[in-house]
Amino acid sequence: MLFWGMSFVWTKIVLEFYAPITTIFLRLIISSTILYIVLKLSKQLQTVKNEHYGLFMISALFEPLLYFMGENFGLREVSSTVASVIIATIPVITPVFAHYILKEKVTIYNILGIIISFIGIIVMIFDRNLNFTASPKGIALLFVAVFSTIGYAISIKKLAIHYQSPTIITFQNIIGVFYFLPLFMYFDMNEFLAIRPSFKAVASLFELAIFASSLAFICYIHVVSKIGVSRANIFTNLIPIVTAVFSYFLLDESFNIAKIIGITIVIGGVFLSQMDKLILRVNNANELRRNARQE
Repeated sequence: MLFWGMSFVWTKIVLEFYAPITTIFLRLIISSTILYIVLKLSKQLQTVKNEHYGLFMISALFEPLLYFMGENFGLREVSSTVASVIIATIPVITPVFAHYILKEKVTIYNILGIIISFIGIIVMIFDRNLNFTASPKGIALLFVAVFSTIGYAISIKKLAIHYQSPTIITFQNIIGVFYFLPLFMYFDMNEFLAIRPSFKAVASLFELAIFASSLAFICYIHVVSKIGVSRANIFTNLIPIVTAVFSYFLLDESFNIAKIIGITIVIGGVFLSQMDKLILRVNNANELRRNARQE
């Protein structure tokens, strides 16, 4: 969560020199190369079956292509703190789409979580006179990233039955490189060759690729295998806090009362959306204790 929270800060630094497409393209090249080498050497890279290439293409279309386009272009327009808070609503909004497309159950906690989270976002992007304090264009682009992740989560569900997460991440990043290659060649190639980035920008790019796109996923997958998806996802609520703190110290972003209240409300909404899982887990634990006593 530290790496993912920092990724918004690192991206903001890189975007001072490189265009969004170049930033994503270079990040994916470095990340996919590292993941492929590590998994190949450790013999954890699975072979993709021919019938699944289509699903990999679709999942990579949502993420990294559409997700990173929305996130990086959105970060050009708004602060990294606001961006991280909007991205943090993904686990809140996903159950609604999963309900209609995958017929998964939606609870009252999911609905309340969505409402409360959006109230928090409104607090952050509007002033007292209901004027935007953040770019509407940037907000819209960040929600493209949010909805892209939802599409990705739905499309990836079938792949997860056949492949482990490291293999999925590696191949989707490799496919993402080829998705971004023509965009990079057409829009950014000449500008990229002319730019002389600072050491800070180059370091931030490698930090994005190594820590946010590689090590963070490896850590996350390991944690999920130990404590489960639901418990692991609760920690994603730390991402906006990490971003806000480091943005204040490294990017000199303002940290006013509206941001503090907005972040608190959004995180509260995300926690509330997961409350039904917590209650179910507590009830199951109590049931196991009662059965143990009876035996």
